[in-house]
Amino acid sequence: MKAATSRRPSGFTLVELLVVIVIIATLASLGISGGLKALEKAKRTTSMAAARGVESAVNNYFTEYGSMPGDGTESADTTVKTNTPAGVNLLKVLLGIDTVINTRGVKFLSITEGKSNANGLMYNATGDTVTGLYDPWGGPYNVVLDFDFDEKVKPLTAAEAAKTLNGRRVAVWSNGADGVNGGGKAEDDVKTW
Repeated sequence: MKAATSRRPSGFTLVELLVVIVIIATLASLGISGGLKALEKAKRTTSMAAARGVESAVNNYFTEYGSMPGDGTESADTTVKTNTPAGVNLLKVLLGIDTVINTRGVKFLSITEGKSNANGLMYNATGDTVTGLYDPWGGPYNVVLDFDFDEKVKPLTAAEAAKTLNGRRVAVWSNGADGVNGGGKAEDDVKTW
């Protein structure tokens, strides 16, 4: 007489499948989280490079001409946004496009041209006129220039309204991902100081 053998059906049980699904979901969420952090870090690095590029360009202009890149009517520290007419004029001077102020046409600013999503140095549709400089989140950069030549600037950020930066002719900052000047998440602002 043959003894009856119990056979387990082949395949996975529902519990085994659920455990595998939970493990895969956990690993996927960790991967996505790490990827988002890496993207944000890349945006901050790009933003800092552009801000430092503008700061360096202004300092090089001062070294070349012995004055700040302006039309000569400024008498106090001035803050401009790189998407306003005053900011675009500053960019044109630093790019060597405006040869009235930058009489030698020296290109002090070398920066990546942006794409259609307002990120980087933007030009009009025909590509012949600068329209602004934007951070990776689509906001303008803020530039404070020392037009009173005391080598002290006060950045107009809400978080640092009383702070004076000594020994500087220029300071540049981006409002970061939240787009709020010093408020919101102040730690997301990208500053050259």
